[in-house]
Amino acid sequence: MAKAVVADSTCVSCEACVGTCPVEAIAIDGGKAKINADACIECGSCVSSCPVGAISQ
Repeated sequence: MAKAVVADSTCVSCEACVGTCPVEAIAIDGGKAKINADACIECGSCVSSCPVGAISQ
């Protein structure tokens, strides 16, 4: 696996990924989800929780 990446143009700031991340590596900043790559454990939970497919690994 790889670190998760957010497509800013697709993110709708629903915060579904924020609540799903087990290590709290995601926050909404400037109206878009931002992933702290240093904290990301590459589990993929955010990828599967995003309703618009804005997060990939």
